[in-house]
Amino acid sequence: MDNNAALSFVKNINGFLWGPVLLIALLGTGVLFTIKLKGIQITKLKTAIKQIFSKQEKETEEVGLSSFQSLATAIAAQVGTGNLAGVATAMVSGGPGAIFWMWISAFFGMATIFAEAVLAQLFRKTDNGELVGGPAYYIRYGLKNKFLAGFFSVAIILALGFMGNMVQANSIALVVNSAFNIPKLIIGIIVAILAFIIFSGGIERIGSFTEKIVPLMAALYILGSLVLILLNHENIIPAFKMIIYGAFNPKAIAGGVMGVTVKESIRYGVARGLFSNEAGMGSTPHAHAVAKVDNPVQQGLVAIIGVIVDTGIVCTLTALVILTTGVLGTGLTGAELTQKAFEIGFSNLGNMGSYFVAISLFFFAFSTIIGWYYFGESNIKYLFGRDAVKYYRIIVPIMLILGTTLEVELVWELADTFNALMVIPNLIALIGLSNLVVKAVNDFDNKYKHEYTKERKVGVEKI
Repeated sequence: MDNNAALSFVKNINGFLWGPVLLIALLGTGVLFTIKLKGIQITKLKTAIKQIFSKQEKETEEVGLSSFQSLATAIAAQVGTGNLAGVATAMVSGGPGAIFWMWISAFFGMATIFAEAVLAQLFRKTDNGELVGGPAYYIRYGLKNKFLAGFFSVAIILALGFMGNMVQANSIALVVNSAFNIPKLIIGIIVAILAFIIFSGGIERIGSFTEKIVPLMAALYILGSLVLILLNHENIIPAFKMIIYGAFNPKAIAGGVMGVTVKESIRYGVARGLFSNEAGMGSTPHAHAVAKVDNPVQQGLVAIIGVIVDTGIVCTLTALVILTTGVLGTGLTGAELTQKAFEIGFSNLGNMGSYFVAISLFFFAFSTIIGWYYFGESNIKYLFGRDAVKYYRIIVPIMLILGTTLEVELVWELADTFNALMVIPNLIALIGLSNLVVKAVNDFDNKYKHEYTKERKVGVEKI
């Protein structure tokens, strides 16, 4: 089978796997948990924000991450090239209204990602003094299905650890080469060396890196996007109108997206939203599993913030940048469309727009490499034990170098295939263990009320 035939074959498989059934299952799981947990993404949002800035960390002898480091590692994986390219693709294929449906999928996705984090905490294990966990553990020890746990682990190692990271490296090479004219192979070698230095420090170095780089990259992109949007402030209200009207009447929106139907708007918005924030995908629970918190629900609430940052802030800003600069409908798509928007927005500053996108994409993609590497490592440990990590740690940098030199469309498609395959056992476990999540929340609420009442009594006695 030649490359074109293989590409066509894999595309057909993905067309089936990522069809309506899986998207409905992902969104439906979010709706289920939203109902079962009584809108936890709204009712406990204030508590979630407080938890992020809490300095309290459970004192244990086990090696793990702080609550914030776990969140930063999860966001490092969530905020990637999809935030630049995926948003643009969604609007080209589904019109501006796709962003509205992206918000809807994110809202329900918050409940899903909460459940993932809680289960990851409940079923985590200790391996030679180091905390480990993730879907493989709650599938095996919660759902009690060893086969599905192993199936999930193999799928995520291939989807993210190997193929996904090749694609991220390729994205870095393309945009940096375009902006700064540095040879792709040289870029690949530099990325591989930097990544290996971080990988070799284990979970503590990964956590230390992500807690520093994620706030920096988020602040850089948010600031640059806000400056550009404010420079085109007269188009902000029309942009929001295009998003809202386009969600229910796409044909009323003029320009290059004429002919888009409501069905397409929903499809592309929901799909790109779920791909971007990874709710239900089974990836981010690996980071949340190793957070040293007093109660699993605390980390579940922190996980909700990851979706808000990824979709609610970063994806929304990308959409507004594209809409306020008027580049939608120019025939461009993906990262090229976003890059064009920044080039036009900062046209008075020479190549500033091109440089800004290159630097932002480098941070986004590199942080995703670190996050995805760690998710893969967790499953290498599950399948083969700690000794196998040293081999995985060498293979991934080699894959990064290869990724910068290859045509990766087939690799992208294969990554999508294994992404779908890892979603299936994860959703089965989430639904099967949903009552445990509800019980954990009820126990947390009862404990919280008890402690609050106790604190009030102590306060009254002192008075």
